[in-house]
Amino acid sequence: MGMRTTTARMHTDVSSLLQLIWLASPALPIGGFSYSEGLESAIEHGWVHDEASAADWLADQLHLSQARGDLAVVAQALSAWPENATPAGVERLQALNDWVLSTRESFEMRLQTEQMGRSLLDWLRNQGTAPASALSLCSALPPTYPLVMALALSLARAPLEQALQAFAFGWAENMTQAAIKSVPLGQSAGQRILARLAHEIPQAVAHALQLPDDERQAFCPMLAIASARHETQYSRLFRS
Repeated sequence: MGMRTTTARMHTDVSSLLQLIWLASPALPIGGFSYSEGLESAIEHGWVHDEASAADWLADQLHLSQARGDLAVVAQALSAWPENATPAGVERLQALNDWVLSTRESFEMRLQTEQMGRSLLDWLRNQGTAPASALSLCSALPPTYPLVMALALSLARAPLEQALQAFAFGWAENMTQAAIKSVPLGQSAGQRILARLAHEIPQAVAHALQLPDDERQAFCPMLAIASARHETQYSRLFRS
């Protein structure tokens, strides 16, 4: 009996880990690879021009934008999704989704979160693991990427901190690939940037976990300016 219990527990742990790896992978078919989140514009204007400046830009974005905004939303939505069939749960998830939409400061930022949210929702439908009530709520919103990713992460049943680390690492890997393509940089430089971001992700996650609703924020003026300028940039590889 003890051996069977231990084996079952190990199977559950491995399954959760594999689901987190799956959700963090840039190969997830939700279109993340097509966005640079203003990085391409920063390169165009000379704010990012080499490995060091790319690493600094992305580290700043991790702490000033992701940790204070989307990571905090994902953390709070993860706690709310189990109650999605109750009026209080619906209200909470709708409020978090509305906050994400209202804090997107450019057309491209809003386009990204809506498109990736829809695509991830389609992926969840194909997986057949999400509750019907959750899928119905998402379809009615329309859903943003952080909200749907929180649903996907909740289904993995992994510890909250690990779920947020997976979300942050998926973002970091996508952004590093964007830097490699557009600065451009070599693969070794990209790995050094990713190593720095991975080292700083636990701090960003810890910050996100301690933020109440009234301390979430999306105040990153330079990022918003870069995103807005990208909309009329002459030559572009990315959608943002």
